[in-house]
Amino acid sequence: MKPFSMIAGTAAGLVLALVVGVALSAPAPSGGGFQTSVPHAILIEAESGTVLFEKAADVAVPPASLAKLMTSEVVFDQVQLGNVKLDEEFVVSANAWRKGGAPAGGSTMYAPVFSRITVGNLLQGLIIQSGNDACIVLAEGIAGNENAFARMMNDRARELGLTSANFTNSTGLPDPEQKINVRDLGKLAQFIIQTYPDHYKWYGEREFTWNKIRQQNRNPLLAMNIGADGMKTGFTKEAGYNLVGSAVQNGLRLIVVVAGAKNDKERADEARKLIEWGFKGFESRLLFAEGQTVADAKVYGGEKGSVALTGKGPIRLMVPRNTTDRITAKMVYTGPVRAPVTEGSPIGQLQIWRNDSKVLEVSLQASESVAKGGTMQKAWDAMTEMVIGLFRSSMRKL
Repeated sequence: MKPFSMIAGTAAGLVLALVVGVALSAPAPSGGGFQTSVPHAILIEAESGTVLFEKAADVAVPPASLAKLMTSEVVFDQVQLGNVKLDEEFVVSANAWRKGGAPAGGSTMYAPVFSRITVGNLLQGLIIQSGNDACIVLAEGIAGNENAFARMMNDRARELGLTSANFTNSTGLPDPEQKINVRDLGKLAQFIIQTYPDHYKWYGEREFTWNKIRQQNRNPLLAMNIGADGMKTGFTKEAGYNLVGSAVQNGLRLIVVVAGAKNDKERADEARKLIEWGFKGFESRLLFAEGQTVADAKVYGGEKGSVALTGKGPIRLMVPRNTTDRITAKMVYTGPVRAPVTEGSPIGQLQIWRNDSKVLEVSLQASESVAKGGTMQKAWDAMTEMVIGLFRSSMRKL
């Protein structure tokens, strides 16, 4: 196998080439020959975040009921913060019943108007039955009204780095301003799975009964014997048939997102094919052990001239089986880093690229603290930066 090359760079444009002695196989070209008929798709390995396949993954699309993943995450977060309790009861308002209940004719948990329902049961109605009424009741109970809750959804999306997301309601009902891309939906699913394992189990429950009406989970992957254990479907005329799913085989978890399918059969078939292809064709490789130095970042004005950077834990990459190739890793940071540096502080990112596709990005942190240096060290660093600056300036004129 061939080693991969690492390029370490600063925002100012200085690029240093390093060869790191790690041998691995590279992910196959965007899908490695795999083809899907859906217009938008992505397949992600959940632990490392490695992208195994993508197709038009950065085009923002209407999420339909996949917006409910963001709704549920906001509620999970509020529960975790202690602002809401699972056994707390919210009232089904006339507005929630009219817009999301039986009179609306859409997905509903059939919550009777003016009834009181616990947050835990509302979450089950949202997740398993895709109840629009459950979403609106939760939104009103937490934020006062749905518009205010949509702002909470967007604020939370920004916190999670979902840059393509814009939510206008809690249900995913059609609105031309409501969009998100499948890459961010995959990131959201990954975050929910890793952060809320106790709540994630609801996504895999096969049925839920409320108001004496039993409804089946709409996720077709759960019945396919491929290790699927949850997530969500969505459909509107504008969005087409969408799905986020997750499955585990032999301790390996994959997340699949498909959007814009022509019908429910295409949605189910293409999602299943992607998951099966991912499990059969890839394996996990260790790039850097926990605590192992990935690269060094230059420190300005410190007792030491550089600081070693590591991941927060082991750094792994999914690679295709029986394939060797050369991939590129870039260590990206704004430098030089000014002293003092605190151990564990975020410094930059390790980006792993295949051709023109970024397949993995991992945050890097300082492995140790670096105190401020003396006057002579600062003077030397200043002179070094001045020389480098003059060099860059002359290069730009060429």
